[in-house]
Amino acid sequence: MTQWFLTSFYLFTPLRDPKTTKAEILARWEPEGIRALVILSNEGLNGTIAAPSAESRQQFQAWMTETFGTMEFKDSESTGKSPFRKFTIKLRPEIVTLGRPDLKPTGPHRHLSATEWEKAIESGAILLDTRNLYESKIGTFKGALIPPIDRFEEFPAAVDQMNIPKDQQILIFCTGGIRCEKAILAMEERGYQNVSQLDGGILKYFEDTKGDKWDGECFVFDYRVAVKKDLTPSERYTLCPLCGDPAEHPATCVQCGTEKPLCEACAAEPAPVCSKNCRYHHELTASGKRRKKHAPPNLQARKGV
Repeated sequence: MTQWFLTSFYLFTPLRDPKTTKAEILARWEPEGIRALVILSNEGLNGTIAAPSAESRQQFQAWMTETFGTMEFKDSESTGKSPFRKFTIKLRPEIVTLGRPDLKPTGPHRHLSATEWEKAIESGAILLDTRNLYESKIGTFKGALIPPIDRFEEFPAAVDQMNIPKDQQILIFCTGGIRCEKAILAMEERGYQNVSQLDGGILKYFEDTKGDKWDGECFVFDYRVAVKKDLTPSERYTLCPLCGDPAEHPATCVQCGTEKPLCEACAAEPAPVCSKNCRYHHELTASGKRRKKHAPPNLQARKGV
């Protein structure tokens, strides 16, 4: 089976012309067989790549460091289907969407190593998950507070509603660390002065420890859906074909009879279906309308970070 060598990274650094940067990255690395999802903006870059060999991953990392500056890389491996369909680079106002391009992280902001993190947990610090609810449902740190949010832009308002004590140490975490870079600044605006983030995020914590403080798996934004504590791809979850959320609930399609895992919400529908195409035809049949020759494209939207 095909082996893929992944690495995740981010860097807040001024990019004067993200469009030109996009063209340069694609011209250099797409011919090497690398597949990826990378986000560029004037504030920096954020992404994950899947390389066909350990050597090409190492070469990519060296080129990125030489081109953009020192950044931390979090490596993992996957076997079989590529985590990404192609090398995709998206241009956005922010490399992590909080709706606050004015918040500019200037460097390490009270980062705790995995060892320091576990000591802080044992001392009674408050744990706060900055990720979306569909991510937290798959796994989180034991005892963590979980904001009921569907996208990162909702995090500041959720913190306002949670009445978290401002006189205690708060530990925030996310998948790779980038969301915390802005979340910590947003919390400081709200009067939280004793906030620390997990250096390198959950993925680095898994790399450096046995994951004893973690319960479950960790959601990732690619075809792996989630990774286990040893950073190998999940064997439990797939992507829901209807909404893109993590799926693990078997359901039999009322239209074609296929059994396929769906997310909790889609599996609970009165008439579960296995695809958007089957949903389309089932709705036509249920409404008594004549079927059309062509179903609409099977577009799948992924909730934003």
